[in-house]
Amino acid sequence: MSDKVAPTPTKNYDSVDTDSLNKKGYIKFLVSLSTNFMFLLALYNAVISVFLPNQVQQITDATGGDKVAALAIIMTLVSVFTFFDQPLAGALSDRTRSRFGRRTPWIIGGTFIGGMALAMVAHQTTIIGLTIFWVIAAVALNMAQGPLSASLPDRVEEKRRGVASGFIGAAQTGGGTLGIIFGGWIANRDLASGFYFFAIGIFIVSLASCLMNREQSSEDMPREPLVWKKFFTQFWVSPKKYPDFGWAFAGRFVMFLGYQLIVNYQLYILRDYINLSKTDSNVLIGVMASIQLVSLIISAVVSGYLSDKFQVRKPFVIISSIIMASAYLFPLLMQNEISMLIMAGIIGLGYGCYMSIDMALMTQVLPEKGANAGKDMGVLNIANKCPQMIVTPLGAFILSVTTSYSAVFIFAIVMVILSACLIAPIKSVK
Repeated sequence: MSDKVAPTPTKNYDSVDTDSLNKKGYIKFLVSLSTNFMFLLALYNAVISVFLPNQVQQITDATGGDKVAALAIIMTLVSVFTFFDQPLAGALSDRTRSRFGRRTPWIIGGTFIGGMALAMVAHQTTIIGLTIFWVIAAVALNMAQGPLSASLPDRVEEKRRGVASGFIGAAQTGGGTLGIIFGGWIANRDLASGFYFFAIGIFIVSLASCLMNREQSSEDMPREPLVWKKFFTQFWVSPKKYPDFGWAFAGRFVMFLGYQLIVNYQLYILRDYINLSKTDSNVLIGVMASIQLVSLIISAVVSGYLSDKFQVRKPFVIISSIIMASAYLFPLLMQNEISMLIMAGIIGLGYGCYMSIDMALMTQVLPEKGANAGKDMGVLNIANKCPQMIVTPLGAFILSVTTSYSAVFIFAIVMVILSACLIAPIKSVK
């Protein structure tokens, strides 16, 4: 049953549609959107952290190639092709006029194409084939994620976004963790089945979410004539004119640069730094993810509640950065399995808090109070995507120069601490 409200002649379509959700509709929206994000992040983490490293190593072992270099090339190319697609899809969804609304066509279309391409990844036996189909899958899924992210400022009023962001953050981090657990488990059994599971699942989950939260028709919404020069220049958000947006972008960028560096090399860290076998590393990465799951869910939900209760965002984001930096000290100082397990638990606390509040903070620094939420949330998501383009070749470079994963951990610590420093100057959000 839809919670949509028929538009009245005085409806301002340029503002966010936050009055369309009553309490029941809000809960249903929150649960379904969180589930969608959870599955999407489970897909990303399983593929990036487990499936691709295993599949790349299978190919390079058979051909005599370098697994680190091959993985770096794949992730770099994927990041190049996906660098701008989230804000582009978000901006196009802002302009989309259909009886299904602005966001739904992009979410459903993107997950369908992405799922089809992901299924094809499972059949690849060459690095070239693997790269081509994962690029297609990643581009399509990112084209869905941009409009999906815009659903929060579209449908939830500002004062309730802390709890909403907390649940979505917990779902994202929990989904990412579950993806690694599942990925580590199935990688030792049938890797192709893992790809199929996520390929089919992401489309079904996204379709169900959209059906449960049907958008108002956007056919009658006003739309300015399309001027391509103006359309593309709008993607530049001046940090001078919108300084808080600029600080938020920079803070998110360096946070994900540090976090993704460890995530992308986690499997190889276990094998080459902790010296575990392929089988044992696939098992331990699942155990680590289980520990992280428990701590991050608790952290994300509690942090979101407290953030709304006290109506503050910045202190939580800053503290979470410090917690994450402390987590990376353990494997840096103790090169063993126990240190990795401790790191997983502490990272869950820090990253869960960060993800639960970060999205709420981002929605409050959008230019013009979120009038172009699809485009602006997409621009902010570049701060997630750009690090993914950099971290794998960056990690390969650090390892080639230092020949030690210790330097990788040191770099990650510096980045997450820097993130806290960049969030502090934001003035429009407490």
